[in-house]
Amino acid sequence: MKKYKIGYTSGVFDMFHIGHLNLLKRAKENCEYLIVGVTTDELALYKNKTPIIPYNERKEIVNAIKYVDEVVPQENMNKLEACKKYNADVIFVGDDWKGTEKWKQIEKDLSTIGAEVVYFPYTVGTSSTILREKLLKK
Repeated sequence: MKKYKIGYTSGVFDMFHIGHLNLLKRAKENCEYLIVGVTTDELALYKNKTPIIPYNERKEIVNAIKYVDEVVPQENMNKLEACKKYNADVIFVGDDWKGTEKWKQIEKDLSTIGAEVVYFPYTVGTSSTILREKLLKK
């Protein structure tokens, strides 16, 4: 039996790469049902990022991954709201966020509803930012 019933993770998932796959695989190994929030184009723009791949295509890519049970739009950054909306008892995120003030607060917020944050090792050497930089150098 897996430790968590409903897990949630989110991301832009632009230029899908092995780091994204590692996160989704590890998340599914730890929960019975995995919901993935794919950041909308509008939210990405708010974060000063312009996705190369449009939202509908990123959503389809993530939805095709065998570890993912459901894909939903991520329209804001409120993790407590997401957990409440989807009845998630855990949020999965890369350990590059661990110990930051933002995520310490998210941990506190989630504890009020009995949900937890699980941090997975960040995949070193690959990211959408690194891929974007390599493409721009060519």
